[in-house]
Amino acid sequence: MNLTDMLLAVLEDSGLRPLWDAVSPWLALDQRQLIFVIATPVFIAVALWEYLRIRHNPALMDTREAIRNFALGAGYQTTELLFAGIIAFPVFALCYHYRLFELELNWLTAFLTFLGVEFCFYWMHRASHRMRWFWAAHVVHHSSERMNFSTAMRQNATNIFNGVWLFYLPLALLGFNPVWIGIAYALSLVYQFFIHTTLIGRLPRWIEWVFNTPSHHRVHHGRNPGYIDRNYGGVLIIWDRLFGSFVDENAQDPPEYGITRPVPSNNLLVLWTHEYVDLFRDMARPGGLWSRLRHLWKPPEWERPASDDSGTTHARTPVHTDQPG
Repeated sequence: MNLTDMLLAVLEDSGLRPLWDAVSPWLALDQRQLIFVIATPVFIAVALWEYLRIRHNPALMDTREAIRNFALGAGYQTTELLFAGIIAFPVFALCYHYRLFELELNWLTAFLTFLGVEFCFYWMHRASHRMRWFWAAHVVHHSSERMNFSTAMRQNATNIFNGVWLFYLPLALLGFNPVWIGIAYALSLVYQFFIHTTLIGRLPRWIEWVFNTPSHHRVHHGRNPGYIDRNYGGVLIIWDRLFGSFVDENAQDPPEYGITRPVPSNNLLVLWTHEYVDLFRDMARPGGLWSRLRHLWKPPEWERPASDDSGTTHARTPVHTDQPG
């Protein structure tokens, strides 16, 4: 009897085989989690290397915040693992069932999957800055005033519930297998971990033109007026160049990280939910139902006067501010 047979015998004798048979399809669909499990030791090792380099500079590294960032990331991974199979995957399966094309996995479709996921990521990320419902989840990633590898782990446990995954459904409708989509998305996030640093300067010009780099992503996290709502790309920066959201890092205007209205607490629950609280408080103000609902899809800086149902836009600090990020 080989090792695999021994492990299967243990499972059979446990009486939990029916449970495993029910759960395993969900786990098979969510290959993202396997990629993240494999990548996590690398993330930790690289973050430790960076920590040793910048730990004496409080402007770049705060030990307690770094630990908090990894805790935020763990919460995000937990909710994704527990709820993606219940919430998102059935919708992906439905879309794929009614797909327009039959696509087999080969080098061309693998590349097209990568390109499609990057395109969808760009618009998902852009919406996460310009539509307040999505911003309510994304803001936690931008609320740190430091830029280091641990910042990449600073994610919101509510992501699976607020529906950003809807942006990838067109790929399944076209005929791209949801498992391929999940793998391409996970690999994109792995890449993006490595652009959250101040230790890497400019890369060769052709790389900076095509790919998202630490320089481009430092701009994205900046709250400087000229940097707000720029450089949304994941692996590629070409979409920002095509759709007018690209800004180059200016050595004369170094990025100031974070949001202009600090989060009132470092409690994990507050970090995850504070923008939802502000959003629903704004929606509760007097006014017509339509005017109240508009807060959900209007930009984070949009406001309406009390008792106004016209949807008047008032000047307010732009994104990366009390809302954006």
